[in-house]
Amino acid sequence: MNSCELVTLISTLSCVIADNSTDEELSILSAVFTQLGDSLTTILTCRSNNNPNVASN
Repeated sequence: MNSCELVTLISTLSCVIADNSTDEELSILSAVFTQLGDSLTTILTCRSNNNPNVASN
């Protein structure tokens, strides 16, 4: 999958989720996915800097 296909997939998924969720559910999902992305970025950054405090498999 190339980058444009990935963007299209994510946008389509966002629309489907929005069409089937309440505003309250969307607010929670948005916060959850933001935190997930931030946490993954932190882990990746620590791994790339060979930080011994971050476990990697």
